[in-house]
Amino acid sequence: MRKLLAAVLALPLAAALSGTPATAQTPVKIMVGGIDKQIYLPAKLAAQLGFFKEQGLDVELFNSTSGSQAATALLAREVQGVVGFYDHTIDLQSKGKFITDVVQFGISPGEVVLVKAADAEKLKDPANWKGQALGVTGLGSATDFLTRALAAKAGLKPQDYTLVPVGAGDTFLAAMQQGKIVSGMTTEPTVARAVKSGAAKVGIDLRTPEGARAALGGDYPAACLYMDRGYMEANKELTQKIVNVFVKTLKWINTHSPEEIAAQMPKDYYAGDLELYVQGLREGKAQYSPDGMMPNGAPESVLKVLSSFSPNVQGKTIDLSKTYTTEYVIKANATH
Repeated sequence: MRKLLAAVLALPLAAALSGTPATAQTPVKIMVGGIDKQIYLPAKLAAQLGFFKEQGLDVELFNSTSGSQAATALLAREVQGVVGFYDHTIDLQSKGKFITDVVQFGISPGEVVLVKAADAEKLKDPANWKGQALGVTGLGSATDFLTRALAAKAGLKPQDYTLVPVGAGDTFLAAMQQGKIVSGMTTEPTVARAVKSGAAKVGIDLRTPEGARAALGGDYPAACLYMDRGYMEANKELTQKIVNVFVKTLKWINTHSPEEIAAQMPKDYYAGDLELYVQGLREGKAQYSPDGMMPNGAPESVLKVLSSFSPNVQGKTIDLSKTYTTEYVIKANATH
């Protein structure tokens, strides 16, 4: 009994000598707008690689069906951060709510417009979407914004087409196979699955910065981690630790192959086909930022795209300096 007691009392000392912190890790809740989507891969990959624990963080990742749902959870203070699209920071500011992008994951949307295979030549041109049902992950989501932007650029008005919330993965594929939608915007691994099944073809590819510029007329940085601005400013040390994790993760992605990245992810993310998952990573790897920085001039470009169709943003004064910050990313790059 004495030996057991001595061993227990020695544990904190042993931990201190080994450099292992004996204190509990800081709990953090982060919601992801589709945790198995490759556009948001850095969130789960960071956890898989143990980078959160290195920073003393006990991070719980929650899944949501769309970015709009995740943003609602953040504003309700149910979570401390959201992995979603940068465009939500502008849209919400137009409604008087301030959230801030603290680290940029994607320098392009990483999205693909899939079109019904039989009518692919016709439907790849947004001008031909008039009278059609178009799939988005959810109403008010980034796929909603981007679909409406593409339609507006082609001269269509909101009443010319119907947006149908179909989610991603199996629900998206079912909607297309059953004819509920003739076109829809989605991400990997859904893209590769839809093309392989023969149900759809790639209509518009927004997985690279070049593809986004060609389709939208400018840069459109997308996936990021955003936080309530007031919470961020009141918790600078915690915010810095979270950003440190994601900058390290983005650098890890940049220096590893699609096969190596896939090997770190949960097997159920492959949707039963590792080869297709790796293919999606290979074709979409250009979307990931190498350092977490917001590209120069990109916020202005996103605002311009949103202003082309969104009544929420049109006529409003948006302070872009409050929609993102590079403060934490610059510090993280200096130490990682």
